[in-house]
Amino acid sequence: MTTDMRHAVVEVLKDSEAVAMEMARLLIRTVKEKQQGRVRIALSGGSTPKQLFAILAQPDMARQVDWSRVEIFYGDERHVPEGHADSNHASARELLLSRVSIPAAQVHPMPTAATVAEDAASYQSVLEQAYGATKLEAGRPLFDIVMLGLGTDGHTASLFPGEPVLEEKKAWVGVAAPRTAPHERLTLTYPAIASSALVVFLVTGENKVPMLARLRQGDGSIPSGRIVSEGKILILADEAAAGELS
Repeated sequence: MTTDMRHAVVEVLKDSEAVAMEMARLLIRTVKEKQQGRVRIALSGGSTPKQLFAILAQPDMARQVDWSRVEIFYGDERHVPEGHADSNHASARELLLSRVSIPAAQVHPMPTAATVAEDAASYQSVLEQAYGATKLEAGRPLFDIVMLGLGTDGHTASLFPGEPVLEEKKAWVGVAAPRTAPHERLTLTYPAIASSALVVFLVTGENKVPMLARLRQGDGSIPSGRIVSEGKILILADEAAAGELS
């Protein structure tokens, strides 16, 4: 059964730190509860994920996770050199991945050394190898958790308004060159995000109030409003972003 944004569960928390803490607890619980295989997680960028990474890196939190069973991917990435200040992977590596005992082979940054098209194809191959197939199958999600943010223009991952990647129906990884944000991008597509057991939006800040309302309505005119999951969708919002919901 596919879940769309109109059927997402919304949880309102005090502030961005509380949102990050709840996401940390959810990740810990997911790893503990999955009985077999690795837990495949697609991380997002942004300020709240940075808070999440710092929380998970704390020794008392990190020891609650069997990192040998965790496999890390990314929802999107700016096409910048390795280690660049704008790189989602650089932030995750600095704040979390270099501080926990996750095997290096189980961390899969989006490549940025070739052209965006070549790197998208390379990451598609990485995902196919992890999944064990070249076609997504209903009932066998690619990801256990996909983390997403919400832009003030309604974008999520690097699915920006007006970008051709919004119409991608087959590929799992696409490219974007948003006019309103720097850098070319690699991004998971709608089909890849949909192949998930759980999608979690992390939404914080009062500037997100109008767009969060549209997201919850499943407004298909904004990219985030078109997200679906074959599992569940959860929105973790702070009181500032929730507005009248809080």
